[in-house]
Amino acid sequence: MPSKSSARLAALTVAAVCSAASAVLVTSPAHADSVRIHDIQGDTRMSPYVGKQVTDVTGIVTGIRTYGSSRGFWIQDPDPDADPATSEGVFVFTGSTPKGVAVGDAVTVSGTVTEYVPGGTSSGNQSLTEITRPTFTVVSSGNPVPAATSIDAASVPAAYAPAGDPAANGSVNALPLRPSAYALDHYESLEGMNVRVSDTRVVGATDPYAELWVTVKPWENPNRRGGTVYGSYDAQNTGRLQIQSLGRAADFPDANVGDTLTGTTTGPLDFNQYGGYTLVANELGTLRDNGLRRETTREQRAGELAVATYNVENLDPSDDTFAAHAAAIVNNLKSPDIVSLEEIQDNNGATDDGTVAADATMAELIEAIEAAGGPRYDWRSVDPADKADGGQPGGNIRQVFLFNPDRVSFTDRAGGDATTAVDVTRVRGKAALTVSPGRVDPTSEAFENSRKPLAGEFVFRGRTVIVIANHFASKGGDQSLTSQYQPPSRGSEAQRHLQAKAVHDFTAKILKTQKNADVVVLGDINDFEFSETTEILEGDGTLWSAVKSLPESERYSYVYQGNSQVLDQILISPSIRRDRTFSYDSVHINAEFHDQISDHDPQVLRFRP
Repeated sequence: MPSKSSARLAALTVAAVCSAASAVLVTSPAHADSVRIHDIQGDTRMSPYVGKQVTDVTGIVTGIRTYGSSRGFWIQDPDPDADPATSEGVFVFTGSTPKGVAVGDAVTVSGTVTEYVPGGTSSGNQSLTEITRPTFTVVSSGNPVPAATSIDAASVPAAYAPAGDPAANGSVNALPLRPSAYALDHYESLEGMNVRVSDTRVVGATDPYAELWVTVKPWENPNRRGGTVYGSYDAQNTGRLQIQSLGRAADFPDANVGDTLTGTTTGPLDFNQYGGYTLVANELGTLRDNGLRRETTREQRAGELAVATYNVENLDPSDDTFAAHAAAIVNNLKSPDIVSLEEIQDNNGATDDGTVAADATMAELIEAIEAAGGPRYDWRSVDPADKADGGQPGGNIRQVFLFNPDRVSFTDRAGGDATTAVDVTRVRGKAALTVSPGRVDPTSEAFENSRKPLAGEFVFRGRTVIVIANHFASKGGDQSLTSQYQPPSRGSEAQRHLQAKAVHDFTAKILKTQKNADVVVLGDINDFEFSETTEILEGDGTLWSAVKSLPESERYSYVYQGNSQVLDQILISPSIRRDRTFSYDSVHINAEFHDQISDHDPQVLRFRP
């Protein structure tokens, strides 16, 4: 998923920006005297006054932002028009901390109307109507702030967004707003206005940037732990809304999924790069802790093989999370026999000096697990070529097999390296890997600048199990659900589809060699259980994603923008699925919590080979 940045990357319809902090340069702007805020906002997403100079726009100050790169204040007309599609609020971008203005001031503002696209036009984001290069005059102080408009289940439509205009590449920018028909239109019709939500359930935990997500529709695709499940491309969960604060980040509540913001949360409705429509609160509700606890799976039985996948988020020896990860593996996952670890970094993490070995990283984790009361694990992996597998520059992330040698043995076959492709052969009538550990199709364009699948051969109670660990290409660069393009483009899928095809074909070769081979394909697939990526991986019965054995409300391993969703999966071959002798658990220890040690929840499969 996209990472946060403090840089303001402007994309303006009729403006040029010299740098992130520079002024908007407009040549000979047209003038539009005596316009009101609702005239500036208009009844589409784009202002009819974009690029024009407006004079003496009146309003009451409803909020002031004094931090970050987008400093300024919001004003709202206390005398609205009768059109529900036209917002009565607008942001005045000053670029530096506004001086001489306070909430409740009646002001007149002159400046240039612009459409600012958070993240730049290449992001596909909607634009935010602003008045830039402003001059303003305080007419009076101490005025009542216009009453906040409620955002609630009754006001937000069930449909998410209209289909974009084919003639405009799918953009909704020029379409007339229909706030009673579409959720995104409803939110857009309130852009810049003072709004409120009441007694809302938290569906996305507080992040390091002092943000959280709530839902105003508590009945919308709920799960038993308080989240909102994203179960199809057509169910975007319209009640989700991001909450920030105009106060100090230190005062922002540490909320987990399922907690409640009781009372009223009030402030201007903004639009930003990393969450779309966002209530920037002058007044925050009171956090009620609803007691969410980290889950613990059951211990595998003597005849069961437990296989897990766990993305440990750029783990390297400089991190302070080894003890916490070890406790999670021992106590919450009950020491699985085999663990596919994703995002193991090299021995000096992000230091970019050519180091690719990860033996120090793994030694520290293994020691921590033993100190936590777990078994003395062993491990296998293949070091990547330097800077060839994506991820944090210099970190050289890779998948690693962690395994308990008291329960399972690893079949070593020499020859696996960063560029040598593992193949399938027949040994005594059974499928076997030519190298173990080995990488699947490492020179293919499918895995360019991405993690290469790691294949290994294990033996449990005399039966061979082939495990393929994956970390597919991320969703970075995809258009957001709140994009101006509807439906949004998911361009990152193209590489994942190639990766899924390569892993599927390799698995099919194993099963062609041995029809009843036990094969487990697992890892951070970076795509949903209902996605085309998963369909390609599964093929025509070659594999099956075992997360689908869970009720739909329990299928998630990641929480993004308030949507609980599947990214981590364990897929199984027909021999494992056939007799239904397996159990599956998505162990929720991270994604729902503000104090997470990784952004992913581990998955555990138990079966009898």
